[in-house]
This record gives sequence, C-alpha cells and structure tokens, in this order.
Amino acid sequence: MSTQQFATNALHACHDVTTNGGTRAVPIYLTSSYVFKDSDHAARLFALAEPGFIYTRLNNPTNDILEQRLAALEGGIGAVVTASGTAAINTTLLTLLRSGDHIVASNSLYGGTYNLLNVTLPRFGITTTFVDPSNPENFQKAAQENTRVFFIESLGNPKLDVLDIKAISKHAKSHKVPLIVDNTVATPSLLNPIQYGADIVIHSLTKYINGNGTSLGGVIIDAGKFDWANGKFPEFTEPSAGYHGLVYHDVLKEAAFIAKVRIEGLRDHGAALSPFNAFQIIQGLETLEIRIKKHSENALALAKWLQEQEQVKWVNYPGLKSSEYYELAQQYLPKGQSGVVTFGVEGGFDAAKVIADETTIFSLLANIGDTKSLIIHPASTTHQQLSDEQQESTGVTKDLIRLSVGLEDLEDLKSDLKQAFSKIGKKVLK
Repeated sequence: MSTQQFATNALHACHDVTTNGGTRAVPIYLTSSYVFKDSDHAARLFALAEPGFIYTRLNNPTNDILEQRLAALEGGIGAVVTASGTAAINTTLLTLLRSGDHIVASNSLYGGTYNLLNVTLPRFGITTTFVDPSNPENFQKAAQENTRVFFIESLGNPKLDVLDIKAISKHAKSHKVPLIVDNTVATPSLLNPIQYGADIVIHSLTKYINGNGTSLGGVIIDAGKFDWANGKFPEFTEPSAGYHGLVYHDVLKEAAFIAKVRIEGLRDHGAALSPFNAFQIIQGLETLEIRIKKHSENALALAKWLQEQEQVKWVNYPGLKSSEYYELAQQYLPKGQSGVVTFGVEGGFDAAKVIADETTIFSLLANIGDTKSLIIHPASTTHQQLSDEQQESTGVTKDLIRLSVGLEDLEDLKSDLKQAFSKIGKKVLK
C-alpha cells in the first residue's frame, strides 16, 4: 500500500478483507477480551513472542486497523490509539518521563495542553519551559541537562503559527531528545511532520480526522527513528520492572517506544479507545483528503472577506499573504492551511462575545474540525484558566474569535457573520 496515494490509503490501507470475513467496511469488534488457544498460547502473547489480541485495553482488531492506517498516512512504523487527544499527549509524556525531567515546549499551545504542562505535570516533578517558537534557537537556549522532550504543535491552536519543524528538529537532535509534534490542526493530509524530523506525532482524532463531531479519540504515531539507547532513557535499555525484566531496546529495536506505550502506557493509565469510536473515526478518515481541501478553501476565502469588514480589526490565517507565517505555510502547508481562522473585532472582549452569541450557522462550542462551522471566544472559555500574560503568549487576545470553518456554502457563512456583526452596537455600551 505504501506506493499508493494518500486518498487511496485512507480508504484501504491495512484492511485485509480476506482475514475479516470478506467485509468491505472495517468491522466493529465489540469485545473486552479474546479466547486463547491454550495456556501456552496465552503465555506467548504476554511474553510478546507471538502477535495477537489479549484485552481491548491493550489492543483490538478494529483499533488495530485504525492504528496501522494512521501510521501509514503519517509515515510512521506504528501507532497506538487512545480515548482522546489529551490522553495521547499524557500517555506519551508519562511513558517517556519521570520526576525531575524537563520539557521545552512552544508557548502557542492549545489551552488544555498548556495547562497539563504548566500545572498538572509539575505536581509529578516534571517541569516545562515555554518558549516563543518563532525563533527555533529558543529551544536550544531553553534546553537543560535534564531536558528529555521538545513539544510543539505544527499549526498552533488558536495562534495559527506555522512552526519551522525542520529547524526545531535539528536542535532536538543536538540534545538527543525526541521532538513530539501535535499535528491535529494540519492533519496528515496537509503535513507529515516525520518528513521534517519529528520523532513522535500526536493527533486529536476528535477533530478533522473524525470530522463530524461525534467521537473522541487520539493517536500516538512513532517515526521509529529515535535512538532510545543514547543514555538519556534508561527505561528502554535497562530491564523493565513493569514488564518482567524486558529490555525494550534490545528486544523491540526501533519499535521500543510504541511498544512501551501499549504494554505499559495503556495497561497502567487505561486510556483505551472504544472500538465503536475507532469505527466512527475510520469513517471520517476515509474522506479526510477531500474534506480538508474544502475546509482550507472556505477558510481562506472567509479570511479574505473578513479583512474587508469594518467591524474587524485584524485577521489571522496562514494562507493570507499578510500573515507573518505565510512563507512557512508555503513551505510546510502548500496544499492548504486547514480550516481554523481567528480575527479580532472593534469593541474588544464584549463585542467578541456578542458575535459568538449571535451566529446561527456557526455553533458556539469548544471544538474544531467538524464539517459544521463552529465559533468560540477563547479568552472567556478555553483559555480563561490562564493569566492574561499566559493568554497573550499563546496568541489569545481579549478580542479574538476563533472560527472552525466548515463545509457550508461560503455565502451563507458570510451572511451569518454579517448579521452577528450588526448586533454589536445594540449590545455593547460604547
């Protein structure tokens, strides 16, 4: 399947109809567990001497097809699906890190990820230095002796900054640490971070890959290129107390990380994806290529229109020639810049809330990547737990409105925003 194009692989990769009862659609295997042939068979599975299914918290035939397909689309050697995008991030970091370790992360992260790194992980002794990613040298400067991970979003949410993955990867390699890239907003259809040096790629499958707002999910994809035996990750080169003395690097070589995520990460943290959700996500993945093109086209056209509206102070979309990220977008996202647009309005915080309240086609909710158009005011919702200084560092200003531009007719989306703009003067005291 590796010789075929993205759209074909998204529909067919890793589903062998001859081993799944001749089913054309991927079946849903709704079972918690699997019958072993005998005790010796069970022992071989638990010892990793033979591939197979043990318990759905660890693996499942439906989930397995989704994992293999996503790994193929991103160019990785393997993947593990999880219950949500946040579960994918948390499981990855807790598989890699221990108390006393340090992360260097871009400051333009989704609010939930920022809070995980800034508030929750320090309770476990894992700290983070946030840097302005517009200068890749900032990662180099922030790295410490105990740094074990560089973490970025390929296309920041909601800042929409396009990061120079290749340059950041070089600094990660110089410090012998993996570069983890959250590629949720860009999707594998528009960008493959592994091609530019990423070691681990994460997605919230809830967003564009599922695409219809019905099912939560996440995925961790391993490039299979990082040297876990470089001396900084003893969990991979010393006998594992959590898995009967297994030395991951010796036994599993380039697949050491993704195997550890499954047999220790999923086992111990339990963030398994439901097979039903995996089935739903597969349905979305099959049409990702055509959907993300339309999302990108609609978003760019709407961004250009917003620039002409008198109520709009500024517009941020990396596909606009006025964007400071335009050149990087042409390098990393030449096929499209995805479907998220942000803009600021005259009247600031209160006016932005009015617009979010008054749209009728754009739904006011905390999600992106739906086929339906969505709107939110991050300063009062998704990022309200951050201080004003932290909000500003992530790209959230008081007047910022985030749009997830869907697949509706563009003229209807313009009309919806236009009527919402007309309500500002009536509801905001000047």
